[in-house]
Amino acid sequence: MSEESVVKRDVVQGSARGGAVLLVTVGILEVLQGLSAIAKDEVIVTGIDYTYQFDLTAWGWTHLVLGAIVTAAGIALFTGAAWARVTAMVICAVSILVNFLWLPYYPMWAITIIALNAVVIWAVSTWHPDKDRVAQPNPPAR
Repeated sequence: MSEESVVKRDVVQGSARGGAVLLVTVGILEVLQGLSAIAKDEVIVTGIDYTYQFDLTAWGWTHLVLGAIVTAAGIALFTGAAWARVTAMVICAVSILVNFLWLPYYPMWAITIIALNAVVIWAVSTWHPDKDRVAQPNPPAR
């Protein structure tokens, strides 16, 4: 096995593990965002005329449930299972959509989560676990 293939394998595995860590982080941020909305925190702007305006408590529960699902998908992603990768990409796409609709309430928080979700989608979609399983050379016989 060449040194170049070892480096490529390590970079790919690192980006996949990094994607899993980021996904868990995004899930925790979503949960915190949901708790802030449920508690009707003062940092969240209310009273705007917005097409997708819901009750702040409804938004809070939406983010709380989505955060729990995102966190669970991030934990499952550590296994490297194909279904976890697909689930992570789908749930990140849903999270991007929800946070786009949430933009008028807390723009910087929503943009941060959208950007993190985009990075997770990139990391998970570029990870090929079957290419990671490069045959290790046999140890020398004694």
